[in-house]
Amino acid sequence: MSDSIPSATRVGFLGAGQLARMSAIEAFRLGMQVSVFSDRTENEPVQFMTPYSVSGSYDDLDDMISFAKQCDVITLENEFISSEILREVRDKSGTPIYPSPESFALIENKLIEKQTFENAGIPVTPYRLVSSEDEMAGFGEDYGWPYLLKSSKGGYDGYGNETVNNMEEAVKAYESLGGDKGRDILAEAFVDFTHELAVQVARNETGHVVYPCCETVQENHICVAVRSPAPVSEDIQVKAQELAVRAAEAIDGKGIFAFEFFLTTGGEVLLNESAPRPHNSGHYTIEGCSSSQFENHIRAVMGLPLGSAEMTKPAAVMINLLGTHNRDAVAENIEDAISAPFGHLHVYGKVQSKVGRKMAHYTLIGDDQDEIYDKARRITTDIQI
Repeated sequence: MSDSIPSATRVGFLGAGQLARMSAIEAFRLGMQVSVFSDRTENEPVQFMTPYSVSGSYDDLDDMISFAKQCDVITLENEFISSEILREVRDKSGTPIYPSPESFALIENKLIEKQTFENAGIPVTPYRLVSSEDEMAGFGEDYGWPYLLKSSKGGYDGYGNETVNNMEEAVKAYESLGGDKGRDILAEAFVDFTHELAVQVARNETGHVVYPCCETVQENHICVAVRSPAPVSEDIQVKAQELAVRAAEAIDGKGIFAFEFFLTTGGEVLLNESAPRPHNSGHYTIEGCSSSQFENHIRAVMGLPLGSAEMTKPAAVMINLLGTHNRDAVAENIEDAISAPFGHLHVYGKVQSKVGRKMAHYTLIGDDQDEIYDKARRITTDIQI
């Protein structure tokens, strides 16, 4: 455990998007410096905030090692990198990486992730690795149509997975997801559920902090809103929190982790996916909790004592604001959003807007969840980005 922060302390992020940006803000608040390694050619949100920015490839070991040597600790913004590369970067640079390559290796693709949590006794959604038409047909016979086909690596926000209703669609989806090019493809059964839930857990050598169980509202595989605490019974909330802590322990994670669950019509809580980083479902914690997921991300990887996850008001809601145009980014019609008491608009600083791209979010906190949820949806309806 650390009890001091030298002014020259530098946190390095692999990835330069909004998750790194919001984490970097907390690092700056604690007096740290920030470096960022981006695998994209375009200007990314964190790159405007620090002079220590490098662009390159996650497969270029020399560049990655050189970057790591400039940092006191490295952490992740996404999962688009291999645990083997992370291990080599850590071992050859001497810079610690959190979550550790060993932890990351246990969840670095969807197949390994399912197996890791299943082996830990955590209930997961039914799945199977498929590599032929017979296996896809067999999964449909066993679990029913429709079901999901998922790329084992790299999927997010509706990318990397497709719903298939029959064999013709399954064959097309298998090819479009890269199955015919050697990528592992998972079939995953649809489950009858009433709510999609999420829990964030911060963990390091000082202990762990578990955030409230929230509900994620999805449209077309993209989270459009979050409600915290989730509008389910306290028993279900506690069950999800307990499973999230067990999942973090199963990978011996150090950092911030998010775990997504289905609450089935039969009352089961099934772990669906995890993320070894801050997560969209936890954005509400910036204003909604005593210490946000981003603050505890920095605290966790730096070995600092973790902050409280207690809510600042009885209820919080978050609305994702997606790109409405393909154009240079500009946030329009924001007056109502920024004028509302206890309302907070976060624009990510992306230069280019694209339809459906996560460009900003809006959080509203208050005493009555239904009331603030309706209000937040209403005052964000006309925002154009």
